[in-house]
Amino acid sequence: MKVTIYCASSAQIHQKYFYATELLATTLAANKIKVVFGGGAEGLMGHLANTVVEQGGEIQGIMPHFMKEIEWAHPKVMDFIFTDTMSERKTLLYRDTDAIIALPGGTGTLEELFEVITLKRLGEFTRPIVILNTDNYYGPLQEMLERCVDEKFMNPQHLDMWSFVDHPSEVLPAIENMPDWSADALNYATLKQS
Repeated sequence: MKVTIYCASSAQIHQKYFYATELLATTLAANKIKVVFGGGAEGLMGHLANTVVEQGGEIQGIMPHFMKEIEWAHPKVMDFIFTDTMSERKTLLYRDTDAIIALPGGTGTLEELFEVITLKRLGEFTRPIVILNTDNYYGPLQEMLERCVDEKFMNPQHLDMWSFVDHPSEVLPAIENMPDWSADALNYATLKQS
């Protein structure tokens, strides 16, 4: 099994986010699940990689060349793919993965998450998306997505595209229990005039 993790590069965030990341990374390594991530050496990305490597797990970084050139690449990650653009990086992050896991993060994490949600809505991506809502970090996002449905910008069934969980121990069960998503999702991607 292989999972992609979107997460922060900031090293100044609260320790609770590092703790949750470490718990998740330890669980993934113990279950022999390969981790694919953005390749960074700082913040949650760096802590994720450090933990997976220390636990003997498998991890792959994907990063544009320009980030490598300013020494953002994690030095302990031996399996790296370097791309020409951020767009290529994002494509490789979600291609051929068994699930997406979003940890707390800033605009980069949000952009990656929204892209894969949009692709799932269009039937271009059909795998589970799990959002780790540590200390309700993503509570406002969850409310906004539910409002999108309430205000009829999305169909109620679109709420099945992702799962919010509060603790790292809930991530793997959420992946296993997520309803199947069809490539035919394009047929109900938008609400039409009734």
